[in-house]
Amino acid sequence: MRPSPLALLPLLIAAALPLHGARAQTAPPQDRPYPGTLQLDVDASDIARRVLKARQRLPVQAGPLTLLFPQWIQGNHSPTGPIDKLAGLRVRGNGQAIAWTRDPLDVYAFKLDVPQGVSELEIEFDMLTPTASGQGRVVMTADLLNVQWNQVALYPAGYYARGIQVAPSLKLPPGWQAGTALELDARQGDTLRFRPVPLNTLLDSPVFAGRHYQQIDLAPGAKIPVRLNLVADAAKYLEAKPEQLKPHRELVTQAVKLFGSQPYDHYDFLLSLSGQMSGIGLEHHRSSENGVDTDYFTGWDGSSALGRDLLAHEYTHAWNGKFRRPAGLVAGNFNQPLSDGLLWVYEGQTQYWGFVLAARSGLWKPEFARDALALVAARYAEDRPGLNWRSIQDTTLDPVIAMRRSKSYSSWQLSEDYYSGGQLVWLAVDARLRALSGEKRSLDDFARAFFHGADGDYEVKPYEFEDVVAALDKVAPFDWAGFLRERLDARAAPLDGLAASGWKLSFADTPSEAGKLAESDRKHTDLTYSLGLTLSNDNTVGAVRWDGPAFNAGIAPGSTLIAINGYSASGERLKDAVGANKDGKQPIELIVRNGEVVRSVRIDYRGGLRYPRLERIDGAPDRLSKIFAPK
Repeated sequence: MRPSPLALLPLLIAAALPLHGARAQTAPPQDRPYPGTLQLDVDASDIARRVLKARQRLPVQAGPLTLLFPQWIQGNHSPTGPIDKLAGLRVRGNGQAIAWTRDPLDVYAFKLDVPQGVSELEIEFDMLTPTASGQGRVVMTADLLNVQWNQVALYPAGYYARGIQVAPSLKLPPGWQAGTALELDARQGDTLRFRPVPLNTLLDSPVFAGRHYQQIDLAPGAKIPVRLNLVADAAKYLEAKPEQLKPHRELVTQAVKLFGSQPYDHYDFLLSLSGQMSGIGLEHHRSSENGVDTDYFTGWDGSSALGRDLLAHEYTHAWNGKFRRPAGLVAGNFNQPLSDGLLWVYEGQTQYWGFVLAARSGLWKPEFARDALALVAARYAEDRPGLNWRSIQDTTLDPVIAMRRSKSYSSWQLSEDYYSGGQLVWLAVDARLRALSGEKRSLDDFARAFFHGADGDYEVKPYEFEDVVAALDKVAPFDWAGFLRERLDARAAPLDGLAASGWKLSFADTPSEAGKLAESDRKHTDLTYSLGLTLSNDNTVGAVRWDGPAFNAGIAPGSTLIAINGYSASGERLKDAVGANKDGKQPIELIVRNGEVVRSVRIDYRGGLRYPRLERIDGAPDRLSKIFAPK
């Protein structure tokens, strides 16, 4: 049985998505094999126009047929299949056009009647991928591309995805190489022909390809291969030094030690180093899509450090989210609504292990991991007033409510807080397990038991809330249901785990290394914990903390800062003004433009510059250092 807050989830989904909620006209999927194999050929060579051309051959029988475009993409936790970018759909049988109509209550469903005598449909359409970031995630450039099969495949309704066999092929631009979890059957020129797989496996096996490509073995000599597949804007960005590859190999070692098994037959990290193709972090069972900037290796000693938990996070999903998966996220096909209520386990605990494995592997130094955790803790200590009216549990509905659109006041609205808020919940769980067991057991023991599976076996094993509670109870008996619900349902931040780990949040007048990198990466000046705003490098006000000094002075996100104390605005000058008014003698005078309105604003904030740090609690056991220490 699911926790009571989730009982109304199907109704909430239907209310949020009236056009997607009705399914009465589409046959529900059944667990049966589809007769025949679907041939799917994708031409990805048109990088100039950024168009993917899909051609399918589908065995059929005469009569009514519904073709579905994948809607619910599991790793996105929402019905975000890009149906708006599908164009030029044509269906033929025996060379003759066959008419189709779109279901007005389910725009992802195309209905048609297969004429007598037609045993195979020829289906073709174009996927018009974004040509600019404002249209969505850019996946094709002059030098690299990312093919997600859910964007280039229609499939017959009425069958479980695992019962539909697909034989895929992919045509690349001339001379390009590709990385994917799919197994190559043959390469004919620039066309890759892969071994047939079930539809659910295909859609879980994306491709990164590029003009500049390199594959690196992260587990030399291992029975189960783990590889790093790199594509980049230029060949120079692929150059990785041995000391940079060492922590990537150690990541594999530490993850396997943590979880105790490898529930996949092989694993491929797909990593793009690009300033042209959009970034990404998306989990799959035998691979993951990871997109970072070009400085991942070239900026190893500085600029790239902040995002180096990305691979650790997505790799953790092979166990948490793909092998072990909330029952509400297991569906027969890709057009059945999903229930996101356990995302605080799926994503929250993965966020926790992402930080831990980044530290244990050496991708992060221990002090950097603490600085990164301080940024998370500060957010929940001072920048989440929305927890006064929403709970972390309620934010598991955000992927459906907001579809990951940006929000004007995220500190008040909240935005998928099951990630970082969930991370803090699991820190509290880990600290409590250690305390209850006299420091003999920890969340590591839970992970090894709960996420353990047979090596090479990647069949999904669903779970419910009660399964999580029972597994924790086996590590150390306790009222875990009450402990978790208290933190997930409360209108308060779950910060007790930090103190229980032997550390406390403090503030300094200079940012930590992680804080500096966060400012640089986001191209803004961060005054969240002083004035309550961020200021971009072009003097646009970014986030504004609800009920903070800037908010109470009437400053809104999107405003432009023109002047500070009579001088032209800049991030550095604003920091100087905040520091200078610590004694109250130099109130901060701003000139702000919001649309066509220009006005003067006075803020008498006297708290000085404040940047988060972690400090040891005297006399308390240092559990956090043990958590971050390699096994």
